[in-house]
Amino acid sequence: MGKVIVVIGSESDRELAEKAEAVLKEFGVACEVHVASAHRTPEKVKALAERDDCEVFIAIAGLSAALPGVIASHTIKPVIGVPREVKLLGLDALLAIAQLPPGVPVATVGIDNAKNAALLAIEILALKDSELRAKLEEYKRRMRGA
Repeated sequence: MGKVIVVIGSESDRELAEKAEAVLKEFGVACEVHVASAHRTPEKVKALAERDDCEVFIAIAGLSAALPGVIASHTIKPVIGVPREVKLLGLDALLAIAQLPPGVPVATVGIDNAKNAALLAIEILALKDSELRAKLEEYKRRMRGA
C-alpha cells in the first residue's frame, strides 16, 4: 500500500494530524507526520515535498495557510490541504488553500476535517491498489448502514 506524509505547520496542528493518522492506520496505509513551516522552515518543506517514498501529501495549515501550496509547488504528487480554524472561523485558511494559482493544484477538504483528507488520500491510493480499494468499499458500505 502507498505512503502518505502529513505535514503540519506547527505543533498546535498535532491534534488534527493524529485524526488523519488514525484513519490512515485503520486502512493499513503507512504514514509519517512532520512539523515543517512554509515560513519558518521552507527548506524542510521542500525536502519533504521532494521525497520519493511518498505518494500523497496531506498539509494542515491555518491563518495564511501557505503550507499546502508550497508543498504543491515542489512536487507533482497529489496534495490535500486541510484548513484550520485559527482566526476568522477558518475561512481565511480555506480560501487561501482553495484559491491557489493555476498550475499549483491542491485538493481542499472542509475546515478542520483531517478525517476526510485521510479518506481522500486513501481513495487516491486505491486507484492502483485493489486491496485498499476493497477496504474502502467495505468502509463506505458500513457508512451507508448496508
